[in-house]
Amino acid sequence: MKRTGLLFLFLAATMQSHAQSAQMAATVMRLWKDSLQETGERAHWTYDQGVVLEGFAGLWKNTGDGRYFRFIQQGIDTYLDKDGNIRTYKQDDYNIDNIKNGRALLLLYKVTNEEKYKLAAEKLREQLRQQPRTNAGGFWHKKRYPYQMWLDGLYMGEPFYAEYAALFHEDTAFKDITRQFVLMETNSRDAKTGLLYHGYDESRQQKWADKTSGRSPNFWGRAMGWYGMALVDVLEYYPAHHPGRDSLLQILQRYAAAVKKFQDPASGVWWQILDKPAKKGNYLEASVSNMFVYTLAKGIRLGYLPASYLPAAKKGFAGINKQFIRPAAEGGVNLEGTVTVGGLGGDPYRDGSYEYYLSEKVIQNDPKGVGAYMMAANEMDLLAIPKTGKGLTITIDNFFNHELRSNGTTWHYIWDEMDNGGYSLWGEIFHNKGVRTAMLPEAPTAANLAKTNIFLIVDPDTEKETTTPNYMTPAYADVIYDWVKKGGVLIILQNDKGNSEIEKFNTLTERFGIHFNEDSRNHVEGKQFEQGALYLPAGNVVFPNTKKIYIKEISTIRLSAPATSVLTDKGDVIMAVSKVGKGAVFAVGDPWFYNEYLDGRRLSPDFQNFQAASDLADWMIREAKK
Repeated sequence: MKRTGLLFLFLAATMQSHAQSAQMAATVMRLWKDSLQETGERAHWTYDQGVVLEGFAGLWKNTGDGRYFRFIQQGIDTYLDKDGNIRTYKQDDYNIDNIKNGRALLLLYKVTNEEKYKLAAEKLREQLRQQPRTNAGGFWHKKRYPYQMWLDGLYMGEPFYAEYAALFHEDTAFKDITRQFVLMETNSRDAKTGLLYHGYDESRQQKWADKTSGRSPNFWGRAMGWYGMALVDVLEYYPAHHPGRDSLLQILQRYAAAVKKFQDPASGVWWQILDKPAKKGNYLEASVSNMFVYTLAKGIRLGYLPASYLPAAKKGFAGINKQFIRPAAEGGVNLEGTVTVGGLGGDPYRDGSYEYYLSEKVIQNDPKGVGAYMMAANEMDLLAIPKTGKGLTITIDNFFNHELRSNGTTWHYIWDEMDNGGYSLWGEIFHNKGVRTAMLPEAPTAANLAKTNIFLIVDPDTEKETTTPNYMTPAYADVIYDWVKKGGVLIILQNDKGNSEIEKFNTLTERFGIHFNEDSRNHVEGKQFEQGALYLPAGNVVFPNTKKIYIKEISTIRLSAPATSVLTDKGDVIMAVSKVGKGAVFAVGDPWFYNEYLDGRRLSPDFQNFQAASDLADWMIREAKK
């Protein structure tokens, strides 16, 4: 009873975090309708906007609400022309802060395939190629700050660097990325506290730099926050067996221990100057608290940190909501308590002293704090989703559907593809429930199917799509049928006659009492999406939380025992379930859950395809665990 009560409280807090993230987004969209502007002057390319857009990207992926993606695209499009030139950006400044927005460019490119986003990202990548470096190989923070590395710079540059390298197969870049983190920790970490100083000057020329170590004199909270977020963001893109991955994981372990040690025990949040809570003038600060919660929560969720850090993340997020979040009169919420800036050197000169950090203005709704709050709320939301599918694997077939791009790479209905035809959003739904995703490019065998719990076959190829399709045969059907009988869960997402091979594929589905008709219904003209609307009855065994869905050009189904209908419309069976032995089959005549139907960019909000994708994932998990 006690454990159940704790779980209920955690889930209740999670529901609040999702609501709070959306409420913060409402405030942002009211304050910065077109693009983030720090003043009333014309907007300029600034890392502040990139932090806010990270929060929006996470909220979009968690909800499938297209408003959030459109906000990202609108904000970035303010700066770009068709050739990817970035208004107000100057490479010659060699300011690593200007790299931050590159992650939004990569997201937009992955989702839309628009060349201007790739061209703009290439310009930022070129800056990194030319960025001045310390003698040891670390990026200067800015050209006008020679031989200096700041904690801030790791967040501004490295997540983009890693994501770009992963996307465009620059595998050698990860050695350089590892070097940036190692140099920063080696030169700025205090062995006694585990905390990291804001910056260091390799040349020892700056007045703020210790003449022996080159370090700045204080542990500024947000600087450490930037570094932690950089670590967990970069690790997502590291090749699994790259030696640098272990180096970064060890750095993160040391970092997290220090963060936990200096958490304020009374409020649960963190101080502007981390190690001086009792010193006059110090105060609890919002942005560092948000950043630490994000880092801990994401580290736990992705397995970089042990679950022993969960109490610190939960206490921190609860403290943030109590200490800094206030209702906004215009709707949404406001974030109090974020310091506007913190730097070293410059004109007027910033000496890194305790007094300097306390002299900077603290304001409401600073974008750095706002973006970090949304990121923390998004991660707490994901962290608390019940991991009902832990230990299970869903494998997508890449044999019967094996479409290739002109460069020979696999595409269409695969997990890591973010454009319209990919399954990236559905894949994230599975990951958030604890299910591992995989792909099977070979023919199904008893041996390879034994490695998965759920097998997903989508849109079998025709000769129009693949020169030499791998058609279903009685032998393949036998293997899959036997696997289902032993407890496997088979998901069939067919397509209509004009876009899929149906006749031979029925060799498999008819084993389960499911025959796909060579027809097509629910034709949709242009943007008349209501022509594709279908309504699920209350109490549906597969879709208990879904009422209205969108699905077009469907191959209908003819049933025989043991199959039963899950959805029938106007006399046509649209979806079916079949139970055979210890296993189960779900079938529908459309690929359905690809990103175009889940991401909210086209469909009106009353369609619940994102919820339907979650419902079907839950059904698969239940069946796989029987």
